Amino acid sequence: MSLATERRTIGLISVNVGRPAPLGTRRGKTVLSGIVKRPVAGALSLTILNLEGDGQADLRVHGGPEKAVYAYPAEHLPRWNAELGVEFGPGTFGENLTVAGILEDEARIGDVWAWGEARLQICQPRSPCYKLALRTNRPDLLKRFIASGRTGWYFRVLEPGTVDTGAPIRLVERDAAGLSVLDAHRAMHEVGFHEETVGALIAHPALAATWRNALLG
Repeated sequence: MSLATERRTIGLISVNVGRPAPLGTRRGKTVLSGIVKRPVAGALSLTILNLEGDGQADLRVHGGPEKAVYAYPAEHLPRWNAELGVEFGPGTFGENLTVAGILEDEARIGDVWAWGEARLQICQPRSPCYKLALRTNRPDLLKRFIASGRTGWYFRVLEPGTVDTGAPIRLVERDAAGLSVLDAHRAMHEVGFHEETVGALIAHPALAATWRNALLG
């Protein structure tokens, strides 16, 4: 594989943020969520927890250092639209970064991306909750999301700093273990998935602790 393929600029389609707000009702109670995100432009501050203007409602299961930034491939949107007869666009899945040119089978746990002053590291796939169904008005989406493997991925922030929605994002360090986001997703959701791969994921220092603990059972 060439150096140009290993280290390259990633397409940045949209940068999206949103504060917690009422999303709908569940079991008679109002649900607050930050999943509804809108495109923004300009320079933003990125901390170890959040992109400026972004936030989460239930910090027990959302947010934190290992879910600081969520990226989702734009290539998946036409597929969802064709399969479901919908018009999903950037930000629909609650992602901060709608990206292009890299999918879950290529993105690796431990890969490092550079964006402005910041450095981000892929640490886990996304595992959806019921709020995605509320957001899209598709109760069937959670099962479809998991079955498809079109999950996107979360970053931890290795180096905070100022980023710009108009600046390029570059994949600058490819993790040597070669364990993809899709591998991590399949290890979690497929019974009998390769034991060696599961073991390698558990041992990988860049894998999010919550994902590792779940694999350990």
